[in-house]
Amino acid sequence: MPESKSQDDMFEKLFEGAPDGMLVIDAHGKILLANPSAGKMFGYTADELRGLGIERLIPVRFRTAHEAHRAEYGANPRPRPMGAGLELFGLRKDGSEFPTDIMLSPVEDEEGRRTLCVVRDISERLKVAEEKLYLEEELRLESNFEEIIGESAVLRRVLKQAGTVARTDATVLILGETGTGKELIARAIHNLSTRKDQTFVRVNCAAIPGGLLESELFGHEKGAFTGALMRKLGRLELAHHGTLFLDEVGDIPLELQPKLLRAIQEKEFERLGSSATIPVDVRLVAATNRDLEQMVKNREFRNDLYYRLRVFPISVPPLRERTEDIPLLAHYFVHKHARRMNRKIESIPPETLQALIAWPWPGNVRELENLIERAVILSRGSVLEIPLAELRAVMLGDGSFDSSLQAAERAHILRVLRETRGVVGGPHGAAARLGLKRTTLNFKMQKLGISRSDV
Repeated sequence: MPESKSQDDMFEKLFEGAPDGMLVIDAHGKILLANPSAGKMFGYTADELRGLGIERLIPVRFRTAHEAHRAEYGANPRPRPMGAGLELFGLRKDGSEFPTDIMLSPVEDEEGRRTLCVVRDISERLKVAEEKLYLEEELRLESNFEEIIGESAVLRRVLKQAGTVARTDATVLILGETGTGKELIARAIHNLSTRKDQTFVRVNCAAIPGGLLESELFGHEKGAFTGALMRKLGRLELAHHGTLFLDEVGDIPLELQPKLLRAIQEKEFERLGSSATIPVDVRLVAATNRDLEQMVKNREFRNDLYYRLRVFPISVPPLRERTEDIPLLAHYFVHKHARRMNRKIESIPPETLQALIAWPWPGNVRELENLIERAVILSRGSVLEIPLAELRAVMLGDGSFDSSLQAAERAHILRVLRETRGVVGGPHGAAARLGLKRTTLNFKMQKLGISRSDV
C-alpha cells in the first residue's frame, strides 16, 4: 500500500506540474481530470474542465472526424504518439482556435478503462516552421535573381512581384527603359516557374525585319515563300511547354499582331504555307521600352493585344531611381570583367563612385557595365581608372551635373558612336548597341544636334 500511495503521489505531481495539457477522459468522452496547463491552454480553470465533454474543446468542423477516431480508438485502445496523423485544432473558451498535437494512452484501473490525453499547443512550432519556409523561399528568390544586383526598395519590390507571378501561368508584360535588365527579370520568372525545366525561348522583335518575323515566330513549310528550302519550326513551337519571351514587343508589325493574339488566346497556330493547326502550350512574357498605351491611342498597336499582354505588368525602375545600387553594381561588374580578363583590380576610388552615383545613366545598367568594362581594360594597376571626363561632359560650372535626360542622352549617344567609330547601322553599330532602330537613332541624332563631325 505505501508503494502504491507513493506512485499515486508521483503521478499526481507529474500530472499537476506537466507543461503540456493533460486530460483524463472516460469511455464516453467526458473529462474526469484536467491539469492546470490544460486549463490555461483552453482558457478554463481545471475545475471548469472537469465534467465537460471533450468535444467542447474541438472546433465543430473537426468533431465528426474526432468521433470516428474515438470509435476506432475504442475498438483498439493502444497508445497513439504525438504527430500520429491526427490533425486537430483546440477550441478555447473565448472561441479562438490554436493548432494542437495530441498523444493518447489507455489507462486501466478498478473504475474501468480511461484515456490519458496529452495536448500540446504547437502554435509556436508552426510559426517557426512558416518562418523557415519563408526564409528558404527568400533564399530561392535570391538565388534566382543572382544576376540582378541591388538592394534598393524599388528593385526589391520588382523582384517580389516577379516571384509572385512566376508561380502562375499568367502573361507578364515587363516595362522599362533600354538597359534596365528586363530580360533578366523574364529569365528569373521562368526559373521560378513550374516550367523551369523546359525551354526559355527569346525573340528580339526589334532585331528581326518585319517580313521575316512571322516566319521566325510561327515557322514555315518548305516552299512557303521564295527561299524556304526546308521546313522550319518557329520560336512559338520551340517554346512548347516552356516560356516564350518577346523582347521589344512594341516593334511587332501591326499586320502580324492578330495572328499573335490568336495564338495566345486559342493556344494554337499554323505555320506559314500550311493549313494544319498546331496546338501549343506556352507561357508568354513580353517586354518593351515603348509606351504601348500611347501606341494604342495612335493606332500603332492593337488594343486587344495590348490588354492581353498586360495581364500582369511589372515596371523595372531606371538606374537613376535606384542610385543606392550603383556602388554594388560597379563592384560586381569590376569583379566580373577583371576575372574574365585575368586582371587584378581591388578598389574603386571614392570620387569615382561619387561621379558614378551622380551620373543620370540614360543607358541604365547596360551603360554602366559598358563603362566599367572599358575602365577595366584601361586600368593599369589595382585601382579602377574610369575616364571621368566622359561623365563630366554634362557637368555644370559649379561642379554639379546637368541631370536633364536630353543632355545625358546626347552624351551617351556620342560616346557609343565614338566606340563604334561612327558606324550607326549593322549588328555592331551604335543603333544595335543602344537597342534602337537605325532610323530612330538617326532621328535622335538630328534632334540632339549630333553630326558626324562630333564623333
